[in-house]
Amino acid sequence: MTIVIDCHIPFIAEAVRAGWQGVKVLALEPEEITRESLMDAQALVVRTRTKVNEALLSGTPVQLVCTATIGYDHIDTAYCETHGIAWTNCPGCNAQAVCDYVEEAVRTTLQDTGKTTGRLTIGIVGVGHVGSLVAEMAARHGWQVLLNDPPKGLNYPIEEIARQADIITFHTPLDDSTYHLCSGELLALTPPHTLIINAARGGIVDEEALIASGRPYILDTWEGEPALNREVLSHARLASMHIAGYSVEGKKNASEACLCKISQLFGLPILRIDKKIVSLQSLSGDSEPGWLERVSERLKKHPSDFEQLRKQYKLR
Repeated sequence: MTIVIDCHIPFIAEAVRAGWQGVKVLALEPEEITRESLMDAQALVVRTRTKVNEALLSGTPVQLVCTATIGYDHIDTAYCETHGIAWTNCPGCNAQAVCDYVEEAVRTTLQDTGKTTGRLTIGIVGVGHVGSLVAEMAARHGWQVLLNDPPKGLNYPIEEIARQADIITFHTPLDDSTYHLCSGELLALTPPHTLIINAARGGIVDEEALIASGRPYILDTWEGEPALNREVLSHARLASMHIAGYSVEGKKNASEACLCKISQLFGLPILRIDKKIVSLQSLSGDSEPGWLERVSERLKKHPSDFEQLRKQYKLR
């Protein structure tokens, strides 16, 4: 059996080589994951950079696609399902890391503006794994929390959130119902000081409308990434290269979830990531106060290096 994985997904290759005899792992750069490279592969493990569709999978023996991410809009799930290819994502794997990102984003903004935390109102749009943690974090800080997630019965109107919130943070998947959810019409309802945060998926926020609104914003995900709108980047209060969920613990969770799905489908022993390896890797990241400012400074100086900066980012 052969498993093809994106080489920037940590822990999987080492775990498979140590724990599953007779299973071959081929770790490739995203651009090297092609139809030809999958001709001997039964399982594929990717990140958001790999578009998994008919062009990639047709004629290959792939039986399972795992994405080591929460989002899965890069996978043509309809094609997989109609062709008997199982697929899975990793909901909640990096939820704490994204919550920590939002907390750091707000902390940095408050430090810059001198606002008082206890008087803040935060609107959370999308209250799944990440949004729920953000709500708990906000409550601990004493902020007023407004929740919008109609499928979950959280129906505080998004228009009222726009009118009342000092901060609006988006944590929805990207689909037809959420594309440009943060629109020019919604932004027009907000007070001038309202901070917009998108650490979910590019496309949820209409970037052209955002910059036209004059509202302050912090973006981790972008329309058209890795090619960024330079004007949108330059006006961002803080900016990062889709790394909000990049923590050692989050990556470990995602890798273990992918390994679990592979073991279930192919009848292989359950594998766990070596805690010593995780501990060692956690020492290399930057999680000291101000880390997001440092990331933002690097990206603004080198916007054309978005993908390279993302690959080189040390997990916090």
